[in-house]
Amino acid sequence: MGGGGFTMRERTAALDRFVLSLCSAAVPRVCFLPTASGDPRDQVTRFFERFSSWPCEPSVLSLFHLGESRIDPVSHLLAQDAIYVGGGSMRNMLAIWREHGIDEAMRIAWHRGTLLAGLSAGAMCWFEGGVSMSGGAPEPVNGLGLLPGSLSVHLGGEAERLPVYREAVARGALPAGFAADDGAALLYDGVTLVECVASRVGARVLRVDPDGEGGVVERPVDVRLLPGAAPALSGAGAGASLEPAEEPYGVSELRALPAGRHRWE
Repeated sequence: MGGGGFTMRERTAALDRFVLSLCSAAVPRVCFLPTASGDPRDQVTRFFERFSSWPCEPSVLSLFHLGESRIDPVSHLLAQDAIYVGGGSMRNMLAIWREHGIDEAMRIAWHRGTLLAGLSAGAMCWFEGGVSMSGGAPEPVNGLGLLPGSLSVHLGGEAERLPVYREAVARGALPAGFAADDGAALLYDGVTLVECVASRVGARVLRVDPDGEGGVVERPVDVRLLPGAAPALSGAGAGASLEPAEEPYGVSELRALPAGRHRWE
């Protein structure tokens, strides 16, 4: 996801519901990793507010509080059906993951068929690289390399990222890839891009390739609007804040779903 979901206070739950709909388990175990933002309490609270009413088993893995939780982080991750990674500092997140063996755990989980999801840093990390603002100014940063190519996020919301991404792709510092808006997401099956989806009208995904002459070629990718999507954001930048429509599914309706039903289309 280029951005959106519960961590960005997106009231429409279209992207988060989509994550659960992709799980094969009747009541999937889904773990949220807020490492990139330093495990903030508000993100943890919003995660449980959104997911605890749905037919799933939500949990949070805080690498900053392992002394309190007393759980083995690798074992916990490998027991999940879905792993959802939050945004923040991509460079810091990956450094902490390496210290705890999370990078290799993610690779193992991916090969086992665990659903890997995330937004911003939690989306770019699966690719060979992306554009991070971990150091202040946007710059190319390497990812885990599970997926081929690169990803840049917050396409309309943080305009300073795109020129850096274009330049990095043009000179080969990053491989060709995609730039995604807040509310837009790319769905992969293995290393194959299946489709792009969105939780709001107007959310874009661009394919960015080098043109061989020191520049890049950009083309829009078709995006499917998810059920319950929000209207378009106002303003040309369309990224300063997410102002979606009211949640189309009430908590009571989700609680009424029978156990084992996890597709809300």
